[in-house]
Amino acid sequence: MQKFGDEEICMILRHPDVRKAAKDWQTFSSDYPFRVPIPSEENLRTMRQIPLETDPPEHAEYREIVEPFFLRAKDPCVVARVEALLDGLLTEALNRDSIEAVYDLAIPFQCGALAILLNVAEEEVATWIGWDLNVFLGGKEGEHKGSALEAYLNSMLDRSAENPGDDFFGALHKAKFRGRSLTRDEMMGFAILTFSGGRDTVIHTCTAALAYFGKNPAALNFLREDPKRIVLAVEELFRIVSPLTHLGRVCPVKTGVLNETVEAGDRVSLCWASANRDETVFPAPDEVRLDRKPNPHVAFGAGTHLCIGAPHARLLLRTLLLQCSQRVESITIFDEVPHRESEDLMHREVGYDSLTLKFHPLQ
Repeated sequence: MQKFGDEEICMILRHPDVRKAAKDWQTFSSDYPFRVPIPSEENLRTMRQIPLETDPPEHAEYREIVEPFFLRAKDPCVVARVEALLDGLLTEALNRDSIEAVYDLAIPFQCGALAILLNVAEEEVATWIGWDLNVFLGGKEGEHKGSALEAYLNSMLDRSAENPGDDFFGALHKAKFRGRSLTRDEMMGFAILTFSGGRDTVIHTCTAALAYFGKNPAALNFLREDPKRIVLAVEELFRIVSPLTHLGRVCPVKTGVLNETVEAGDRVSLCWASANRDETVFPAPDEVRLDRKPNPHVAFGAGTHLCIGAPHARLLLRTLLLQCSQRVESITIFDEVPHRESEDLMHREVGYDSLTLKFHPLQ
């Protein structure tokens, strides 16, 4: 058991146990608004995140509505545009004596790529960049920002209501769920998850990768020697970073979980980060092996709720590794401020709040 604020939560830590629980949605349910994230988010938003906070069969039906947008990450045209986006950002970075990689590279890359994925106008990207690392929390003033996000998403839905286009917001207006149009709350549930779910996780993974290559210069040579290694390297970096520590599930009835008893209505934690360091599954689990195979990590979850944004996240990190291996000789780290999860998570470091570095071009 681990205490999170005033709540004690049973943590499921081992890889086989986490996978088994993730597939058992009847015992470990996601159909509880605001309570899937840990800590819970009742004070940060007013809508259920869809399809994350639903169970089958609704989950599959909801997911089918937006999944085509996330699968665009496999479209060669989308891939080419994401590569061009990073090419421009990296060219600018290579021409500078130093950059702050979180704000000068990772956030613009994530936001710009999301606009491409969702087919949203590029002029919206500047607004998204201004949301900082987390759309709900933090920022330089440490304020709660959920209401600002909801106001923005409502304005975008209002704008597209009369003449829905081919972008993400237009698709929500055109969508049908069980023969009816989506309610505004349902549209907002999709939008809130889309704009919050893959933001800090992708940004932190990208900066963690840059820091790793800065501290391990031979690793870039390893990828340069055989670009086919990048596919395995991407999976290993997601495993070692595990940008989403865990998610909650609620037990609808009193349940025995390993050696603990979870009362009806209480939560358990499916701890992806711990499962990804399970020494019975991953030899030398704390070691980065860019050619690790097999690599059954659960950085994107498992089972019914496997992360809908996984193809997009993989595209971004793959593009970053490919272009760095092709264009960067080495990376010098000048200063770093690791991002630490809350005290309840024992200060686990995930990516960076700030990472100042210099790219040295490949000659």
